This record gives sequence, structure tokens and C-alpha cells, in this order.
Amino acid sequence: MRADRRSAHTLHAVHCHVVFCTKYRKPGLRGDVGQEVRKQIQRICRGHDIEILQWHVRPDHVHLLLSIPPHLSPSRVMQAVKGKTSHRLLMDYRRLRKTFWGHHLWARGYFVASSGNVRRRSPSTFGCKGRTPSPMSGSRCPTEGGGACIVRRAFSRL
Repeated sequence: MRADRRSAHTLHAVHCHVVFCTKYRKPGLRGDVGQEVRKQIQRICRGHDIEILQWHVRPDHVHLLLSIPPHLSPSRVMQAVKGKTSHRLLMDYRRLRKTFWGHHLWARGYFVASSGNVRRRSPSTFGCKGRTPSPMSGSRCPTEGGGACIVRRAFSRL
């Protein structure tokens, strides 16, 4: 994994941490559906020249640490990821249509933060609510600040 990426006339390192949830935080990303989410996100990122640095798919939300090209905004990246994965999963898995009615798999919002020169965490530290403690940092959850998971804080305001 390189810190800097090259394009025709640029040298860039644009990294962002993205978290997005399923509609109503329903745990629908288990088993084969979770694997299909991973495949779809990889396919979409390859098509847009986005490098996935780290990621974790939980049953009710997804964490991504992405290196994006400078011509793409985080909102365009999320539009592609959420739109295409939702369309494909709802077409392929009929059982999801009953759980996530109205052709909406993902919640409306998402959390994005630029990571800058912050030390990257290992993928195992993306578990929320202290389920997988980080051996490096000693903290319970990397997204935890002040006792509450950042996913819950961010989506409680929507």
C-alpha cells in the first residue's frame, strides 16, 4: 500500500473514512449477502480507480477507508457505492425485498471523515461497541469517542 498515488499530472494522497448503515439499522448483511456486498464494492471501486485501504462489513453497517482520486468527491463515491450495491442486492436476493421494502437498502445518510496523516488502524479494530478490542491502541472501539460509537452519534442526528 503506497501513501501517494500518481495520475497523469498529479501526485495525491486523498484518504477518507466512510461509514454507512442499512435502512433502520436492520442486520441484513450476513453470510452470502455480506460477501456479495464486498464483491460489489470491490467492483465499483476498481471501476472508479478507488483503492480500498481497509474495510469491514458488519451486519448493519459498513466501514471503508478509501484512497480516492482528487477528481472524485466523497459524495460521488457514496452515490456510486450505495446506489449500485443496493440495486444489485435487491435484484439478486429476493428475501431482502421483504426486509428492506421500498427499494431502499441503505439509510439516507453516511459519515465521512478525511483521514489526513492519521495513523491507519488495523481492519480488526473496525468492530463497534468494543466487540473486538484493538491490541495496538488498547481502546475498545476506534470510532468510539466519549463512550458512544461514532456511527450511532452520526446517524442519531439524521
